[in-house]
Amino acid sequence: MLSATTGLALLMAAGPAMANRVFVSNERSNDITVLDGETMEVIGTYPAGNRPRGITISPDGTELYVCASDDNLVRVFDPETMEELHTLPSGPDPELFVLHPSGNPLFIANEDDNIVTVVDVETREVLAEVPVGVEPEGMGVSPDGSVVINTSETTNMAHFIDTETYEITSNVLVDSRPRFAQFTADGSKLYVTSEIGGTVSVIDPATQEITKKISFEIPGVLPEAIQPVGARVTSDGKKLYVALGPANRVAVVDAETDEVLDYLLVGQRVWQLAFNPDETRLYTTNGNSNDVSIIDVETDEVLRSVQVGQQPWGVVVAPN
Repeated sequence: MLSATTGLALLMAAGPAMANRVFVSNERSNDITVLDGETMEVIGTYPAGNRPRGITISPDGTELYVCASDDNLVRVFDPETMEELHTLPSGPDPELFVLHPSGNPLFIANEDDNIVTVVDVETREVLAEVPVGVEPEGMGVSPDGSVVINTSETTNMAHFIDTETYEITSNVLVDSRPRFAQFTADGSKLYVTSEIGGTVSVIDPATQEITKKISFEIPGVLPEAIQPVGARVTSDGKKLYVALGPANRVAVVDAETDEVLDYLLVGQRVWQLAFNPDETRLYTTNGNSNDVSIIDVETDEVLRSVQVGQQPWGVVVAPN
């Protein structure tokens, strides 16, 4: 593991190009590991507050946002130098968040208080607190930015929130312990993963109705170990990837038919996923094996795994 000082020197020497730089939040070691997406090597590791989980980056790549869950705030870093710029109010126990496609505001799930906190990232002020179901976690946003989805783990609902009024417009009952929400790039489908239910609900955003439920069967793996959590869909709408937690697999789904195509063996307790900018690679965080697996999206082959910090949770790739 490189020190923060050594890593900073390498970052600075790399110049302004940020393409394919991968940022991984490690919730137990309280730091961020930075990978070079081209060489698949660790650049450096940097402190990130207490229990960093959710992680995202601004559309222009100038600000890296990290949910410091046990600090009850969002820490904002310069992704070029990994220096902390400032913090944002988040409400208690922020776990996951999503940025509006414009880059502002930030919608944060507060698991302990059953609310979604809306924060202006420029003024650093709370714009609204939206009451939702019990134990909110998953967050997703429509491509046009008009709707934010929050999933409540105990209420087992996907809440549709209007991004102008900050009011809930619809509640959709899904299977047990929904964890993540992901729209297709054209906004025609919404995928909601259910960790304990073992399914992915396919929802029509126009009608807020479930059109299908995707289930998973892996030979030799107990059904209770198949726990869908993170999910990502390619921008062409052809493939959906679903992290299956302690099953140690990523499911590959035909996103046109919503049929499972394959299961890819990765590290232990695979949690969250992120594409690189051109979607040629997919990165997975594997919390119990303390590594990141790198998948070739064209061939659906696992290229290699890279050791990071302790209990990697979230991952994001620089957009430029």
